[in-house]
Amino acid sequence: MSTQKIEKSKILEKYGKNSNDTGSAQVQIAIITERINYLSKHLAENPKDFGSRRTLTVLISRRKGLLSYLEKNSNAEYKKIIEQLGLRK
Repeated sequence: MSTQKIEKSKILEKYGKNSNDTGSAQVQIAIITERINYLSKHLAENPKDFGSRRTLTVLISRRKGLLSYLEKNSNAEYKKIIEQLGLRK
């Protein structure tokens, strides 16, 4: 297994309702947050990688949309995921 699959399976275990729950907003937010953290470290080492910089802004926007959806539909889950991932809002 690649490291990405291992990390994704750990995220599914922690945030998902079951092991196949890849579509819930909580799991998507957690996966996107992992990718954002990875790209942030990558861009610190490679500041001229503009493709990754663009991907980072797209991921941040996508996570923002999912967070606003979760806040509207399930405020308790929103607060829980914000606290678990250490996001500020």
